[in-house]
Amino acid sequence: MANKSVATEKKETFYGKLLRVALPISLQSLIASSLSLVDNLMVGHLGETELAAVGLSTQIHFIFWMILFGFNGGTTTYMAQFWGKRDLQSIRRVTGISLSISFCVGLLFFLISIFFPRTVLGIFTDIPEVIDLGEDFVRFSAVIFLTWSIVVPFTAALKATQQTSVPLKISIVVFATNTILCLVFIFGLFGAPKLGIMGACLATATSRTLELIIYIIVVFARKNLIAGPIREFFSWEKPLFVKVIRNAIPTAVNEAMWGIGISAYNAAFGRMGVTEFAAVQAGNTIQNLFALACFSMGDAMLILVGEKLGKGELDEGYRLAGRIMKVALIVGVSAGALLLITSRLIVGLFGFTSEGRWYATLILLIYGVFLFIKIHNSTIITGVLRAGGDTLFAMFAEILCVWAIGVPIAFFAALYLKLPIYLVVLCVQAEETVKFFLTRWRYRSKKWVRNLVNEPRGDIQ
Repeated sequence: MANKSVATEKKETFYGKLLRVALPISLQSLIASSLSLVDNLMVGHLGETELAAVGLSTQIHFIFWMILFGFNGGTTTYMAQFWGKRDLQSIRRVTGISLSISFCVGLLFFLISIFFPRTVLGIFTDIPEVIDLGEDFVRFSAVIFLTWSIVVPFTAALKATQQTSVPLKISIVVFATNTILCLVFIFGLFGAPKLGIMGACLATATSRTLELIIYIIVVFARKNLIAGPIREFFSWEKPLFVKVIRNAIPTAVNEAMWGIGISAYNAAFGRMGVTEFAAVQAGNTIQNLFALACFSMGDAMLILVGEKLGKGELDEGYRLAGRIMKVALIVGVSAGALLLITSRLIVGLFGFTSEGRWYATLILLIYGVFLFIKIHNSTIITGVLRAGGDTLFAMFAEILCVWAIGVPIAFFAALYLKLPIYLVVLCVQAEETVKFFLTRWRYRSKKWVRNLVNEPRGDIQ
């Protein structure tokens, strides 16, 4: 009876901690994807061409976000493991490394968007009216690259120290601001000029700038535990810098190549027609509403399992990962079922033609069926493998599946076979299916279970 009581207490502690860490991340992701959904719903009422223009204009933001997400995923491995030792000074130094690299990359994307917006759009579509509409959007939204390059490293540090409710609260403010400003500037409410898609651009740039200001106030003005002297963030020594970069570069390449791969899919879809791409854009936005909230399992895995590995509790870290994987499977199946049930209702909110509505509905049905596999793969890559620094395998698995399977299939099915858009989307799911077996094998091998901050290598067999 006593053993049963102890087991129950441990289970309650596990679910309580998982809920405390994962729920705010999930809600933050849900808010972020809702922000995109709200933008797309409003722009969708302007027309399918406008929706396609915004969707293709934001592809460069998507690629940059994936690079940031990947690089900071690699640095979070060290932050989480240093948190296991409660080494705040090292966490600040890793944050400084992340800030330095992220800002340099952000500046590069900023300059490309300012000076070569038509070139950027020409990568993704050859439809002249879409390029004409999107040119100013790309140029005037370039400030987002600079704000994100500072916000994302601080978000990673807050999450790694298990302060996940802080980014959530900030996201709520940003979401509310963006939604109100979109209504005002897209449709010209309260005497404001009616700016169309440029209203969405202005609203997003303003809300993201506000987000940066709030982060600086929360971390430094309110003396958050990750705050410290500015010099401490940039006083890293070469051995730490090399270790962090060696772990973070594969994750950055991983996410960058994955993000470029998704943009390559969109380049194929964008050449099939305005209605076809608008349907995919709506489908992706709605899918992300469900998927990104579930991807919080990967973030929680990285934080909680990384903490265990940093303490040297390798066996416990492996067992904890297994328990979180089971929860992720249940969440993935539930989210997929909900997406299937609500797909027709949500698509009806867009201002589509009957053809566009039909395409979008079928695309969402496909996404709903495969959602649990997508969440499984994301949880293992961003959570399990990165928690132990197994970033090279994660990179190879991701790149192999996207570029050797997904992208060739997308272009072959879209431009050579000229299949309907929903069948092209179905064919592309072969990428996630192959990735499922690769990531599952690596997880069971235990080769990813390592303590990075105390030992050169600490695999368990």
